[in-house]
Formats: sequence, C-alpha cells, structure tokens
Amino acid sequence: MSAAGSLLAAVPAAAMLLLTVAAKPREAGAVAPLRLAVVRAVLLSGAYAVLVVEVLGASHALTRQAFAIAWLLFLVAAATAAGLPWRRAAHLGQPSAAAPQPVGAAPRPVPVGAVVSGAGPDVTAPAAERGEPDLAPTRAGRWPAGLLAAAVDTWRTARPGERLLAGTVGGLVLVELLVALLAEPNNFDSQTYHLPKVEHWVAQGDLDFWPTAIHRQVTIPPGAEYLLLHLRLLTGGDHLYNLVQWAAGVVCLLVAARITAQLGGGRRAQLLTAFVLATTPMAVLQATSTQTDLICAAWVACAATLVLDGLRRQTGWGTVLGLGAATGLTAVTKTSGLIAVGPLLVLWGLAQLRLARTGNAAPVGAPLAGPAATGLAAAGPAADGGRRSWHIGGLARTVGGWVLILLVAAVVVGPFLARVTAEFGHPLGPPRLRESIPMERHDPASIVVNALRIGHTAFDTPLAPLRRAGAEVIISGAEAIGVDPQDRAITFGRELFPEPAWYPDEDRVAFPLAGALAVIGAVIALARPRRIAPERAGSLRAYAVVVLTAVLLHTAMIKWQPWGNRLLLYAVVLAVPLAGLWLDALLCSRAGGRRSVATLAAVTVLATSALAGVLALSYGFPRRLVGTGSVFTTSDWDTRFLRRPQWADEFRWAATAVRDSGARRIGLVQQNDNWEYPWWLLLRQPDGDSPDLVALQSVLPERPPADPSSVDAIVCTGNQAACAKLVPAGWRLEFRGYVGYALPPGR
Repeated sequence: MSAAGSLLAAVPAAAMLLLTVAAKPREAGAVAPLRLAVVRAVLLSGAYAVLVVEVLGASHALTRQAFAIAWLLFLVAAATAAGLPWRRAAHLGQPSAAAPQPVGAAPRPVPVGAVVSGAGPDVTAPAAERGEPDLAPTRAGRWPAGLLAAAVDTWRTARPGERLLAGTVGGLVLVELLVALLAEPNNFDSQTYHLPKVEHWVAQGDLDFWPTAIHRQVTIPPGAEYLLLHLRLLTGGDHLYNLVQWAAGVVCLLVAARITAQLGGGRRAQLLTAFVLATTPMAVLQATSTQTDLICAAWVACAATLVLDGLRRQTGWGTVLGLGAATGLTAVTKTSGLIAVGPLLVLWGLAQLRLARTGNAAPVGAPLAGPAATGLAAAGPAADGGRRSWHIGGLARTVGGWVLILLVAAVVVGPFLARVTAEFGHPLGPPRLRESIPMERHDPASIVVNALRIGHTAFDTPLAPLRRAGAEVIISGAEAIGVDPQDRAITFGRELFPEPAWYPDEDRVAFPLAGALAVIGAVIALARPRRIAPERAGSLRAYAVVVLTAVLLHTAMIKWQPWGNRLLLYAVVLAVPLAGLWLDALLCSRAGGRRSVATLAAVTVLATSALAGVLALSYGFPRRLVGTGSVFTTSDWDTRFLRRPQWADEFRWAATAVRDSGARRIGLVQQNDNWEYPWWLLLRQPDGDSPDLVALQSVLPERPPADPSSVDAIVCTGNQAACAKLVPAGWRLEFRGYVGYALPPGR
C-alpha cells in the first residue's frame, strides 16, 4: 500500500471521528451519550458510503479519484459540523450550554450504587456519573482533554473487578486489531464471491451485473462489499479489508453495552455485557475476517439501541432517519438481519403510539408544555381538546415516522433491489437463491425440528458423547412426529445433521456459554424483570420479547446448515445484554451463603468464557497467533490459502504459464463454489490495473458468456472435464489437481 493510499484510507476514519463530535446528543438525560454519538456517526457514514457507491456506479465512475473527492468532501462537511459548537461557544465567550464541569475542577462524586449495583443508572445525572464521559466541549478546542480527563477519572473510580473486565475486553480488541492488520484475507466465501465482486466493479467502473458461473457474486446483497470497495480504490489493494469487520466488532461491543445501560444496567452490567460478547469465539474470529456477519450485527444493534431510546420519549426526526439508515444498511448487507429489525420497528411503533395516546411525552430534547407539563387535571376545560389534538398529532407523527423509515431504507437498498428485479424478475433473486437458504416447509413439526437442530449446533461443545446423544434424541423425535431430519426442504444443500461445531472456526464455531447466559437472562427478563432491572422492568420485558421473537422467526425462516451459527451472530449481539444484566444481578445477591455460591458460579463462567475467547484468538482458524499457520510465521500468499494449502502452488503455476504466454484476454471456467479471487491477484497487469477476465459460463440468462475462441488463454478451477468441454480444439490443456490452464497453439 502506497503512502498516498495510507493517507486516503485515513480520511474516512478521521471523518467518522469528527462526526462523533458533531453528533453528540444535545438533549438532557441521554443514556451513554458518547456511544449514542458513535451510533449516529456510524449510521451516517455507512449510508453515505453505500450511496457514494450507488451514485458513482450509476455514473460509471468507480475510480480512485472520484472516491477520494467524495471522502474529502465528507471530511470537510464533518469538520464543519464538529466545529460549530466551538465557534458558537467562542463567539459567545462562554462554554456551551451542555458543557460539563470544566477541566481541572474537582470531579463530581460518583455514586457507588449507580455503577456497581444492579439498579439502573440515573439518566438525569451527568454522563460521567453513568460511567461514561460527557461529549460536550468545555471551550473551543478543549473537548479532547476533557474527554481524556473524564475517562481517567472513570478508571480511577472503578473497582478491581471492573478494571479486569475492561482490561480483558480492551486487550482482546487490540490483539484482534493486530491480527486483522497482519493477516491476508483468507475466508473461503471471500475467495469465491465477496472479493471477486469488488474486483469486477473496479474492472468495469460500474455496478452492472456480469456473466458468471457463481450466482452469489451478483445475487447476495453487497453492502459489506461496498465498504470494501472504498478501501480497494483508496489504497489500491486488500491490505485493510479485515479492518471493516474489526470496526464492526467494536461497534457491536459499544452498542451492546449501551443497550444494557438503556435497560437499567450500571457500569458493571455494561462491562459484563461487553466481556461476554468480546470473549464469544464467533465474535473473536469474525473480527479479523472479510465475512459479513459482524457488519450485519452492527447495523441491527444500532437499530435496537435507537428503538430503545423511543420507548420512553417520542423519537425526533433525526433518530427516525437513523432508524431508516439502520434498516436499509441491514437489508443491503444481509437480509437475514431484517428478521430482528422488523420486530424492533414494531416495538418502536407501538411505544410511540402509546406515548401519543397518553400525551405525556415530547420529542427528545423538546421542553414539555401544556397538558404534558402541568397535567390534565390542572389544565382546566381546555385539557380535553389539548389531549385530542396531541393524540391526533402523535398518531400522524408515528405513521409519518414509519413511512420515513421505509423511505430512507428504500433509498439505501432500493438501487440494488432494482437491479436484481430487472435481472431475475424478483427482488430476492433467482429461484435457486430463494429456495436454498429459506425454509420451504412451515408446518409446526418441521419448524420444531429445524429449531432443535439449530439449537444443537449453536450449543455444541467439545464433549462428543453429549453431541451424539443430543443428535440422536433430535433425530428420533423428528422421525416420531413424521419429519425427515435430513429433509432438503428444511436443510441447506446436501448437508447432513449433525455436524460438529465446537472447534474455533470462523464459519461455524458454537457459542454455548454466551448462548446459555443469554437464555437464562431472557427467561428471567420475561418472568421476573424487576429482579434484574427494577427501574426498567417494562422495557426489559419488551426487549426480551423482541429478542425471543427474532430467534423464533429465524428458526422458522432459515434452514439448518453447518455454518448456521454465524448467521445467528446478530441475535447473539442482541441477546448478550440480557446475559450481562442477569450476571450483574447474580453478583449483587445479598443472601449470605447463596451469594457466595452465586459469585463463585459467575466467576467460573466468566473465567471459562475468557479462556474460550483467548483460545479462539490464539488457535482459531484460519487466522491464529500461534501454531501452524500463525500470522507471524506464515507468508502472505500461504496465509491466503490456509483453508486449502495444496492450492497455493497450483494457482501460481497456472498463472505463471498464462502470464508468460503474453495472453491479454483470459477466460474463466469454474463452478459455483470455486475460488476466483486468486486469479485477480495473480493476473493483475504490470501497472496495477485489473486483468481482463471474462467468464466462459454464465448462470444469468440475460448475460451470455464469452466465446472461448475470443480469449487468449483459459484458466480453470475444479472439474477438469467441465474445463475440457470449453477448450477450443487444438489448444493445449494442462491440469494439476484443482487448477488448470489452456493455451492456443504457438503460445
């Protein structure tokens, strides 16, 4: 990566930091204001990134220059927005109205009960008393110093256990960052369709579909790849690709902790939530990957935290726009995330309608007036009329909010859906896609069997006898109620249940600890919410209902598959706050001997969770710190092929022969799950431009493949017989294991 590429890659990060400053909440009583500002900045930046790709793609201008200009303009806008409070304060000659205690003044006392007990934080207290620095600048240019001072004070007032939790989370995140920077992209699906998709866009300069034998390159939502495209064009390579999922993982940690605060959790509960999520092996491994599940989970979590803000106070239009952006970003990244976003939006709408009916809430940040402020009893004869007008206005506002959410989401995901509909006649793509992953049977018996199989895989452990016993019970039970446990209508592809999922592999690792803690937390939240959140019992129960609904919908809509655990990652992120709240309540138990047992059990579970996270980071696959395949001892090229080491030399062998032949236009022969990305790296032009690769097969009816006689060489992967059928007569075909190439006479 060149120096210019490094500087350009820093522009989006700088813009997001400035946006975080600009997006600080101005309303009184905002829960975890810094994290709320991060959510706002992330959503705005994500929506901007997607729209930049769509606009420039429609203009056939997917170039480095165009993207650099787009981000520099965004940086200027963010800097301008961030500087307004300082300029306003400097003009007035005094601190802004929302400013916290000046730096250097005696720190405010931190109520012990507010940060270490199970009771919820006082949302009317200063942000620092809720375990988070305030965002407002003290004077022009002094916000960073104030933030640092508040963070140091928060650390100073923390108990040893809280410091241990925070230190563990921070250590894992930093080591994950190191792995993400050192490791080359080596996810299996990324080699097949995630990264080739990006290269096709760069080569074409637009987003038009192309002939391909791998339908997932054009039918799977491309939101995550849109973000990678920015890095590809700004830096010229894939060196920073892993940082997208790493950043998404950080967002998930911050937002999950904020959700805990919104549900009544103090500082320790928030740290417990972050700890459980940060040590979940699936989250650890995906944080250094070019998969898409953490990105989807981040968008879903952003939607959830904005929805919770709307349970007690009427949502402002800015937050409505944020909900629309979160919905659209989820849809354009991974449509399965909508399984959770849908119930969340229903909860938001019902809460807004309730607030409109009672007439006792105003938009966040707006002063209460009239009946809302003085009460209907004191308002006199005009009270009835005021209540009716508020009810009608509130209803119209809620309906308008729903419409606006859908409109914003349509702006974000609409262009992609329009292209898919135009190509396949259906917004969800061709029949093979619509029938491969979604459930094709919805009778109760089939749904129950599917749910049990998904649960068995999600809670898998290294204890093989336990796995076998559980699988046998599920299989026998399925047969007893007349359901084939391997039925293709409820099972992905040709896979067979059961499949071991305990090993720390980024595509399938189970989450028994986080899952069990979340289940316990959800049960208590539904049955006895006041036990873990006495001041937020209603909100907690409603949130638990939404999480449970999302999980049930997932099991009713998505077929079982060996890789299904990663598809559930969004649900894990949503459910972990329930685990954090329950663990915090457990540690607060005051019943003598029972408290000792509860504390010992909680500490044991947390220690085991930490061990699982450390082992996943140290020995996880296909990126690890130690052992065979370590990021410190494995070459860049070999790292890319850790999934299939035997293919590394085969690709190089074929690419060398094709390059030496002087071929310019190269035909591709491959099957649906073959690796295409290595060809884009090995056959790149000497000046760094994309190679001229064209498909000799196509599963898109309206996109015919290239004629084999029109190319200078052919490269093949997978089936040698399939390749031989497309090689023109007289050409020389060479094959070595998985990879082959063909050249015309004389080359």
